[in-house]
Amino acid sequence: MKHLLIPLLVLLPFSNVVNSSHLNNQRELIVTSESTRESIELAKYLKDNGVVKYSAYWCPNCLNQSELFGKQAYRELNVVECARDGINSQTQLCIDKKIKGFPTWEINGKLILGLLSLKELSKLTGFKN
Repeated sequence: MKHLLIPLLVLLPFSNVVNSSHLNNQRELIVTSESTRESIELAKYLKDNGVVKYSAYWCPNCLNQSELFGKQAYRELNVVECARDGINSQTQLCIDKKIKGFPTWEINGKLILGLLSLKELSKLTGFKN
């Protein structure tokens, strides 16, 4: 038992390094997938219609949501960073809006929590391509 415990104690101080290594000290989401014409059109429509995505740079579901759009379309979205240490953080706005988790979409004044497909977003907002 003692022989097993010592290696675990040696690794314990490094657990944060291992768990956060995917962030590389970046304080914003880095989207790498390519957008489609449809995802860019949807993103522009969402922005033009006041749809807001509340997000946190460290949130895996937020990254997955953003990757569905692709990097070109993601730049078109109205995204509010809620993490205090995130780039361009708007934490107080997230508190005021009572954001409980990420991603949260604000559509027509209604908050919808969770990762949504582009098809779901289209249906919820009336987007037709």
